[in-house]
Order: sequence, then C-alpha cells, then structure tokens
Amino acid sequence: MSGPRIPYEDLARLNAPMMEEIHAASRRVIEKGWYVLGTEVRDFEKEFSDYIGVPHCAGVASGLDALVIAL
Repeated sequence: MSGPRIPYEDLARLNAPMMEEIHAASRRVIEKGWYVLGTEVRDFEKEFSDYIGVPHCAGVASGLDALVIAL
C-alpha cells in the first residue's frame, strides 16, 4: 500500500526543552534503584493531586491500567 505518509509527532523536538530535567529524573531513579513506587512516584502523586485539587491520586503503569481501575 502506498499513499500519503502522515507524519507522527516529533518527540525529539517536543522533549528537547525538557531533556536536562528528564535526564536528571532518570538519574535519580537509577541511582536510588526504585523503578516501581519509591519517592519519585510518591512525589508525582502528591504534586499531581495538588495540581488537580483532589486529596489523593494513584500513579499506574499504563493507560490501560488506569482504564481498568476506572471501570
């Protein structure tokens, strides 16, 4: 099949302004060895719940996990 190609988002371009912050967060996770749960997740959950104005939220592994929990 050939036809017009639909370009996808240029993630490299979108992430470029945040790369130092992304690398720093990755380093923190790798250095602590907490790939599941840990302080990064706890901090994210707190910041996100404050941002959306709710008392609690729970980080999940994927969008599918979020949908399953919601259902």
